Amino acid sequence: MVHLLSNLLVGLTLARSALGATLLVSHFSGPVYTLSLTTSGTTRKLSIASQTSGCGTTPAWLEYYNDTKTAYCFDESWTGSGVITQYSVGSDGRLTQSGQTRTSGNTVHGKMYGGSDGKGFIATAQYSPSTITTYKLPLGQGQVQLEKFTMSQRGPNPRQDVPHPHETQLDPTGKFMLVPDLGADLIRIFKIDASTGRLTSCPAGQASAGDGPRHAKWWKSADGVLRLYTLNELGNSVSSWNVVYPTDSNGCLALGRAQTLSTYAPGKKGGPTTKAAEIRVAGNFLYASNRADQTFGSNQDSIAIYTIDPQTGALAWQDAANSYSYYPRTFDINKDGTLVAFGGQTSSNVAIVSRDPATGKLGNLVANLQVGNKGRAGEEDGLSAVVWVE
Repeated sequence: MVHLLSNLLVGLTLARSALGATLLVSHFSGPVYTLSLTTSGTTRKLSIASQTSGCGTTPAWLEYYNDTKTAYCFDESWTGSGVITQYSVGSDGRLTQSGQTRTSGNTVHGKMYGGSDGKGFIATAQYSPSTITTYKLPLGQGQVQLEKFTMSQRGPNPRQDVPHPHETQLDPTGKFMLVPDLGADLIRIFKIDASTGRLTSCPAGQASAGDGPRHAKWWKSADGVLRLYTLNELGNSVSSWNVVYPTDSNGCLALGRAQTLSTYAPGKKGGPTTKAAEIRVAGNFLYASNRADQTFGSNQDSIAIYTIDPQTGALAWQDAANSYSYYPRTFDINKDGTLVAFGGQTSSNVAIVSRDPATGKLGNLVANLQVGNKGRAGEEDGLSAVVWVE
């Protein structure tokens, strides 16, 4: 009876979440789309509600802030010039450009930070130039800081020729900025001066050789235990990190690697072209996407699911699920935890998959839509980012 009631509640929540849900999607060819997920009886439909331009030639990443109904789009243009574009998000999800600044291009990620409200500046990561760059907000007030990274020798993976910062990730206190560096096998740490936006380098967290950390997410237990989890693209793995905060205002946050698990079940491994891509935390579950493994058939890659120990934050393998997409570079879990939107880069589709918040398991395909032209396997084209508007 309890199990039946749980399923009924999940179903009711799923229906409520799906009704009128909105997503934003970027495509490497230039457009940024607003998608609408609607329900009619037992049928759910995903459709393009509107599209816009303005994020340069190669939109690579989207960050959405629900409190201000604002989205930032980051252009990965490789021509030596790119843009960061700010959009206001209407009640219907329609995007209106509200700000922009020029960049040097090759930006793969960005995050707001600092100021009196955490919205004073924006930090971006540039993959090939081996830099992070910060800007004052609102956009158009110029660059605050440029940090270029170097390393004394190449890493064990051929792609580790130079540092490759892949993300700017804020810590839960808003006092530190973390930068996973795929090329240098580091989680770079910076102390934030909230008033000026300046970042001061701290000792980095050291990943294993060849891991290639790409993205990171935080988790906190009910008792206050804090963990950082990283997605390691080159190692096809995820890592758990112990987090130690300084005892005085002048100190640095410190990381210690506690655990690393494969993005494949024990005894299995990815192939020569597989690459882990994205990581998400929902409740006491961690999710990581694998690209080009086709575990569930032609052009259907897998999602690794782990349980998180509610007391310690330790990870344990749970299952692999179907992403219903090829090259799932991006995915996002809705606020209720009942739906997951997978963005297949090469398949250029958005697949909405049901999720059970109690067990963490993924279920059936709810809706699916191709958005823009399909990409080519291993190339920087196709769909680049997807995010729920909520």
